[in-house]
Amino acid sequence: MKAIQVHQYGGPETLQLEQEVHKPQPVAGQVLVRIQYAGAIPLDWKIRNGWLQDVFVKKLPYTPGTAMSGIVESVGEGVDTFQPGDRVFGNVNGSYAEYGVAPAQDLVHLPDNLSFEDAATIKGGAEAAWKALFTEGELEAGQTVLIHAAAGGVGQYAVQLAKWKGAHVIATASGANVEFVASLGADQVIDYKTTLFEELVSHVDLVVEAVGGEIEDRSWGVLKRGGKLVSLTQLPSAEKAEQYGVTAKFNSKFPTSEDLYTIAQLMGEGSLRSEIDSIFPLSEANQAHAKSESRHGRGRILLKVQSV
Repeated sequence: MKAIQVHQYGGPETLQLEQEVHKPQPVAGQVLVRIQYAGAIPLDWKIRNGWLQDVFVKKLPYTPGTAMSGIVESVGEGVDTFQPGDRVFGNVNGSYAEYGVAPAQDLVHLPDNLSFEDAATIKGGAEAAWKALFTEGELEAGQTVLIHAAAGGVGQYAVQLAKWKGAHVIATASGANVEFVASLGADQVIDYKTTLFEELVSHVDLVVEAVGGEIEDRSWGVLKRGGKLVSLTQLPSAEKAEQYGVTAKFNSKFPTSEDLYTIAQLMGEGSLRSEIDSIFPLSEANQAHAKSESRHGRGRILLKVQSV
């Protein structure tokens, strides 16, 4: 089968399309998926760069990717939740390939009205937003949330999901994206290039922080005592959390399969909009990574692995 392989850590040029990679077969409890679309998410290039070798141990060469959508090809012994022909999305370790295997619990059925393209944006995008808002942030209707990088691959979903929950949403974005973020439902959008958000925002219940560094440092003071800061990028400062009387969390918990299916249903019915920045063929995975690393895109970046 065709697959992207990484033989050494480094830049986007290390992503090589190979034509005859061994096709995996499912063992007990696993599902073999014919992959349609793979998400090119920041985690993929952080692993490829070699920055996360202590966390994600890879035996070189390896096939990158996790987020995907596809069609069940076959199932291993003991799997009764899926059958060949089922449309699915979820995590496949090594999704930059024509086929991949995953534990059955890592996959979710696609609603009939949801496309493969939109489904491939859920893991690492809408899923991460759900985690930050609800699994970690415990956001409730009537509360106020500040969402940084609201036009990004996670932020855009966080804005919409927070509004769906009934929260008051304040978002930061660059000037070029202010109208886009407002169109997602944000109650207030702050252009971070011209305005200091901390001069306009105070006493929020939750901060969803997707930038790190200076932005995190400036976010502590806008929280009410007892509020929460959830970071998507790093373990936030326990000392700062104690100083400001708030709870700080790294976005590490995972939504349930039921949560993921709810996200898929919201997408399928049009209540949750998926903004796709660009779709590259599998052979141009290096360009997809370069685009993602530039941090200048709006929305998700996908690889089209094969036609249905």
